[in-house]
Amino acid sequence: MDLILVVDDSPVVRRVLSLTLENNGYIVLTAGNGLEALKIINQQDVRLVFCDIFMPKMNGIEFLKAVRSHRSKSELPIVMLTAAGEDAPHYEAIRAGANSLLTKPASSLEVIATAQSLIKFETSF
Repeated sequence: MDLILVVDDSPVVRRVLSLTLENNGYIVLTAGNGLEALKIINQQDVRLVFCDIFMPKMNGIEFLKAVRSHRSKSELPIVMLTAAGEDAPHYEAIRAGANSLLTKPASSLEVIATAQSLIKFETSF
């Protein structure tokens, strides 16, 4: 089973995404900010990350940049999440190396389709 990490400072968002993914056969870990997420990806064999852009302590863009600069984790698929309507955070996430971007609230179908495509893409190499 594939392990997915959900990173968001909102417990409600973490729970909704976790349930959606778990109901589709994934194992899910959660973190409340980028610092917690870095610890998890260094200890677990995470296959995919869904990460909010705006969080305290270490935001999603800082987390994304840290992962991309880490040699052994640089190819980890990361989907950025944002409720922001403006384009600047979207562009910043893509420039920093996000594999995909979803606007919250994302539908269950979007979340599962994104997970399936990125995990399949990652394992095809």
